[in-house]
Amino acid sequence: MQFTTVNPATGKTLKTYDEMSWESLDALLKEVAQTQREWRKTPFSERSRLMKRAAQILKDQKDALAELMAQEMGKPLDQGRAEIEKCAWVCEYYAENAEKFLQSETVKTEAHESFVAFKPLGVVLAIMPWNYPFWQVFRFAAPGLMAGNAGVLKHAPNVYGCALALEKIFQDAGFPPNLFRSLIIDIPATTKVIHHPQVAAVTITSSVRAGQAVATEAGKVLKKCVLELGGSDAFVVLEDADIDKATEIGITARYQNTGQSCIAAKRFIVVEAIREKFEKKFVERAKALTMGDPHEDGVKMGPMARTDLRDELHDQVQRSVAKGAKILTGGQVPDGPGAYYPPTVITDVKEGMAAWSEELFGPVAIVIPVKDENAAIQVANGTDFGLGGAVWTQDLERGKRIAADLMESGSCTVNGMTKSDPRLPFGGIKKSGYGRELSAFGIREFVNIHPVVVNQIS
Repeated sequence: MQFTTVNPATGKTLKTYDEMSWESLDALLKEVAQTQREWRKTPFSERSRLMKRAAQILKDQKDALAELMAQEMGKPLDQGRAEIEKCAWVCEYYAENAEKFLQSETVKTEAHESFVAFKPLGVVLAIMPWNYPFWQVFRFAAPGLMAGNAGVLKHAPNVYGCALALEKIFQDAGFPPNLFRSLIIDIPATTKVIHHPQVAAVTITSSVRAGQAVATEAGKVLKKCVLELGGSDAFVVLEDADIDKATEIGITARYQNTGQSCIAAKRFIVVEAIREKFEKKFVERAKALTMGDPHEDGVKMGPMARTDLRDELHDQVQRSVAKGAKILTGGQVPDGPGAYYPPTVITDVKEGMAAWSEELFGPVAIVIPVKDENAAIQVANGTDFGLGGAVWTQDLERGKRIAADLMESGSCTVNGMTKSDPRLPFGGIKKSGYGRELSAFGIREFVNIHPVVVNQIS
């Protein structure tokens, strides 16, 4: 089987890759496992040195890697550079903190000595998406390798150039050649890799459907998995919110990366008293966004990653409009080549519409008017997803109460947008998945939490 990458801005073929044979894949997994058994003995000081070297390579190659993302999945160059800078940050963060996070913890018991050690599991398979082709991988790989694990990556087929570039970054940094490898494989082979005896655990960032399939296969062989799946994040705007700031940040929260983000703000739940003012300002800002070639300066939105994804999104908009939703701007597929879709805002979204119940993975913002705070919280939580959320109010105590006690999500931000940060745990609840990435919590997902009890015999 072969995989072909396509430039979504032009529709032109970039490169074709041959799938690995099972024989070569099986041999590679055994080599990675052997490498990991040696790597786990490596002192944290050496792991840290190499991870900092990886961070420097990322900074040095920022422009070239941003160009690769622009070609393979349409990310504007300035957003690509920002993604690479964030990858360097997570490398530096774990290089500086991993040893502290994994230090044995003493527990007082009746024994002579008791402590909990944190030891690597082995080879971790990462199944990653195309929307943040470097960041999604580094937020697994930086803590994973620092913990003493090895990593094998099954990337999305439309960014296999990025997958091989990731492998080379770790090799150029001086990590053992087979500690991190990219696998050029399709779904049937991925299932076999999950079942492979040399693979200890699995992490996936993808759709609910893909997460269910991976969790099922991992469950069959009793292997740990972490799932970061879809989201339909609520962006709640209360009557006392700063409308200018809420619309400014809301535009970034929805349309960054052409709206192709699990943690993008997707449902703008706005109290009726300020609904008209919010919609007017939000639509003005959406219309001002520049869509075009991701290589051009000033472009805020490139094409979507694939034409089939664009067409699926447009179908969701059309089905919602057919049931009574109103388009305030956008909503039309432009003429010409490429997977472009304009910044779109639809309002009067209600239950029974595609925009209400389905994840819209692209540049479409939906506005849901509600009566008051109680109704806003009810709508925000009335979804199968639970990844992130935001609440806007100038009463910070009110905001904290809502964010901490009332919002059903993996995280919630007051007067801001949801975004991942190496210093904070990241993950979801409900159909958005389980497990956590990043921070001390994330690095401990793929370790053996190992109590040791020492008794003195006299």
